Parts: sequence; C-alpha cells; structure tokens
Amino acid sequence: MGNDLRQLQNGSDVRGVALAVPGGREVDLTGGACQRIAGAFVLWLSQRTGTPARQLRIGVGHDSRLTASPLKEAAVRGIRAQGAEALDCGLASTPGMFMGTVFPGTAFDGSIMLTASHLPAERNGMKFFTPEGGLDKPDITALLELAGGVEEAEGPSEAEPSELMGQYAAYLRGKIVEGADKGGRPLEGLHIVVDAGNGAGGFFVTQVLEPLGADCSGSRFLEPDGNFPNHIPNPEDRQAMEAIRSAVLDSGADLGLIFDTDVDRMSAVLPDGAEVNRDAIIALTAAILAPGHPGGTIVTDSVTSDRLTVFLERDLGLKHRRFKRGYKNVINEAIRLNAEGVPTPMAMETSGHGALQENYFLDDGAYLAVKLVVALARHGRLGDLIAKLPPAVEEAEKRIPLSGADFKEKGAAALEAFAHRAEERGIPLAPTCEGVRLSLPEGWMLLRQSLHDPLLPLNAEGNHPGDCAKLLSLAKELLTGLDGLDLSVLDR
Repeated sequence: MGNDLRQLQNGSDVRGVALAVPGGREVDLTGGACQRIAGAFVLWLSQRTGTPARQLRIGVGHDSRLTASPLKEAAVRGIRAQGAEALDCGLASTPGMFMGTVFPGTAFDGSIMLTASHLPAERNGMKFFTPEGGLDKPDITALLELAGGVEEAEGPSEAEPSELMGQYAAYLRGKIVEGADKGGRPLEGLHIVVDAGNGAGGFFVTQVLEPLGADCSGSRFLEPDGNFPNHIPNPEDRQAMEAIRSAVLDSGADLGLIFDTDVDRMSAVLPDGAEVNRDAIIALTAAILAPGHPGGTIVTDSVTSDRLTVFLERDLGLKHRRFKRGYKNVINEAIRLNAEGVPTPMAMETSGHGALQENYFLDDGAYLAVKLVVALARHGRLGDLIAKLPPAVEEAEKRIPLSGADFKEKGAAALEAFAHRAEERGIPLAPTCEGVRLSLPEGWMLLRQSLHDPLLPLNAEGNHPGDCAKLLSLAKELLTGLDGLDLSVLDR
C-alpha cells in the first residue's frame, strides 16, 4: 500500500478535505484514511512506549464539524482494529483532549482530536496528544509513514463514552475559584459574554462561567453548528471580532471572550469595545503573569510589534524573545529556554495560540480566558493592565506572490537582496529569527518567506497616520527588479 497519506500532513497536524462541495477540492480525508491514521497512532504509541497495543487507551473527540460523526466512527474502528481501547469524548475542545491524558479520572495513553480549527466547513483534520504534549512535525511524518502500511478493516465503530469535558470544565472552575479567592461563586456581579462561533466553546458559558455566578446574557453562537452560519470561528477574523465587540457593547458586559472552533485560541473585548487580540492579548496575559515572574521571558512569533517589546521590557520588567512563526515553534522555544534555565512563563502567537508554563505549555484558549476572568474578578478593570501599551495606528499585511517552480530559491534571493539594499541605504537590520526586519522612525516591517506557499509575507506597522504607506513604498523600492516577484499587491 502506498504512502499517499503523507499529503495530509500540515505541520504538526493532519488536515484535508472531508466533505465534497460544488467546485471544491476532491475529498482526501476519507473515512478509510482516518481509520488507517488512527490505527497507525496506536502502532506509533505502542512502539514509542513499549506498551502492547491491547493495553493502550485512546480518547477520541471532535469539534462541531459536519463530518465529525463519520470520522469519529472511522477513528474508533482504526483504534479497535489494532486491539487498543477507544473512549468516545464526544464534542470536545482540543486542549480538553490533551488534558484527558493528564487527569487521573481519564488517564488516556493518547488522544485524537478531529478538527480543522477555523478552516471552511468541508475541511477536517486530526490532532494527536500523549501525556508529554502534542505531536511535533517529525512525529506526524512518522505516523503517516506507518499509516501507509495499515490496511482498512471492517470492525466495530462504537466506543465507551467518556465524561472528559465534564472533568475539564471542573478543572477550569477550580482554577477560577482558587485564583479569585472569593468563595464558591466568585463571578457574581460580573457580566461576561462569550462568542463560540458555533464551535465547541459553548461549554465555557454553561459549565464554567454560569455555575460560578457570572451573568452571560448576550452571549452569541454557543450552539454547535458545523455550517458556521454566523461568522468564521476565528479570533483573527474581522467579522468575528466585530461580532463579539457588538455583543459587549449591546449588553454592557464587563468582558467579552471569543474562541476559535476547537478552543485552543481566544481573544477578548473590553467594556468600551476595545479589541484585545494580536499584540494586545499577549500584552494583557503577560501583565497578568508579570508579578509572579519578574524578569521572565515572553516568547512570541516574529510579527509582533516594536511597541509590544517596549511594553513588555520597559513597563512590565520582562524580556521579549521573538521567534519563528508557527504556534508549535513558539511553544517549543519556550520549553527549550526553560530547560536551559531561562525562566519563560509564556509563549504566545499573534493568532491567539497562547501556552503557559503553569498549564503544561498547552495552547488552551479556555485556560487563557480563565486567567482574564480571574484578573477581572480580583482587579475589576482589565484595561488598566495594558494602559501603557500604545495602540496600533496603522497595520498592513501583504502577501507577495513568487512565480516559478524554484520559488523557494527566488524567495531566499529576494530576502538577501532586500537586506543588502536596506543596509546600503543606511537602514539597520533589526534582530529576527526569520526573514528580514527593519525598524525605522516611521515604524517597522518584516519580510519573510512562507514555509509552504510561493509567497513572501510582508508585515508592516506605522507609528503615525500615513507611515504605513511610506513603509510599503520603501519595501517596493527595495524589491523592485528582483526575479519572480509580483509587487502589484503593494499598491493595493
């Protein structure tokens, strides 16, 4: 049997098309593929731990996607075909599925989450966890290699139900009660609205906030619906952020929280409608952690702003470490620094993937929300914690196409020329772990190469009105005449 399943790898996840739609791509994440990959996970885990497959217990959960049920049945069939026990966690969050390997009441040897995060309804995917954390890119490569040799097999697709999400919700409630230190209903008097985007995050209202006394009236889109009829469940999406912003303003709430489909990302909105996402959610979470971690290092992705660095280092007394894009890259860098003796309490990507040392370095949107809720209960005004963070004036992201089969070579040459031409003009290069970053009086910009696509993403932020246009104009001058670049996107 061939290794065609390797095309489903997406970094440290598996993703593909699971539902045929008019004009869409051919379905490649079929039930058969899911079965074979789930079976391969059992084999991989058995090899890794030295535990016979028949002794392994694997949890399976899913978000609200339309293809969740058939793929869950396929995954269970694959697990049971290898002799392992499968546990059905039902509608779940990605962080919850990891915690199923940690909680004594579940103690999974591994878990599989069926999700494609915020991608369109026809997509789905698989994320994998062991008690050590999520699988990394090389693990997924090895897993799919194994899956290439796994045969599809008929067999039972039923699994013993697991009450994982009830235990996970209780864990989050306990963190709020402990942190707020106000008794058993510490959220009484607080009005908190949630936008779950019709994903898996509605439990945070019904099983976490309301039992602790919060008024959650005005919350939106808590019902699971894989058609995602209201907006893309993505805290980076403008329509999604406007939805939670209007929910806060319409209901007069003290705080608004928004999750992505599988609840591993979140952003927030303050009572005045101010959006707390991208740099601001990093700043707010760091401000909450700072008193307990003086001088600690905060790891972020490479596209965070200069103003965030100033806030973290000057106003909070922390250190800022920018690293490569990709939430697993950011998390692994924080883990590496801690292992080397560099206190690093947090890793967060501007997408809203945030992981705390105190919580297994798990990117958990609900746990981040708990930290905000506790701070709100203890201090009242969250906005005061980031009052010194200058607001973004102008931001732009342009994706410059690269032509030709040799686009990676052309991209590398363009970055080298961009840096050389900048230095020739006397523009100093700012430190960065990827691409080329320039810091100027007008603001900053970062040009880097996409890991997979024929693109050079360019992020820019201007310090004053009109500065962003100046930065984009400079970028065009520095790139003009280079082979394979379509610079027309810089004029739009």
